[in-house]
Amino acid sequence: MFHKLFATSNDFVLTVVRLILGVTFFMHGAQKMLGWFGGYGFHGTMGFFTQQMGIPAPLAFLAICAEFFGGLGLLVGLLGRIAALGIIVNMLVAIATVHHVNGFFMNWTGQQKGEGFEYHLLAIALAIVVLIKGSGAVSIDRAIAGE
Repeated sequence: MFHKLFATSNDFVLTVVRLILGVTFFMHGAQKMLGWFGGYGFHGTMGFFTQQMGIPAPLAFLAICAEFFGGLGLLVGLLGRIAALGIIVNMLVAIATVHHVNGFFMNWTGQQKGEGFEYHLLAIALAIVVLIKGSGAVSIDRAIAGE
């Protein structure tokens, strides 16, 4: 079972997909966890999620962890499938609870009430690739699997 979790091919395209997804989610996660890149940090994000959005604290905590630690895991290629699954769940919840009412498109012109869900679909698509195929070449998963 553990072999299937870590197994991946020596495919550099998977590495590119994993790294792009990892950088993106590490940046978003670092905003929420550490307050980097203009974010509000852990306490500010938890307060927003729990008080303004009404998300239960354990779920808000998991969402922050999925982005931050999932992003880190994807960057180094460690437990890429688990990180990808966390990101998929995170994005599906974001679409279902917040972004679906704003339509498909991002708020490029500032004329919508909020952001649409096109970004979320792209993230889900990339995460599905990692979930199915693994972390690819140059990953800790590949080294652990011994392939």
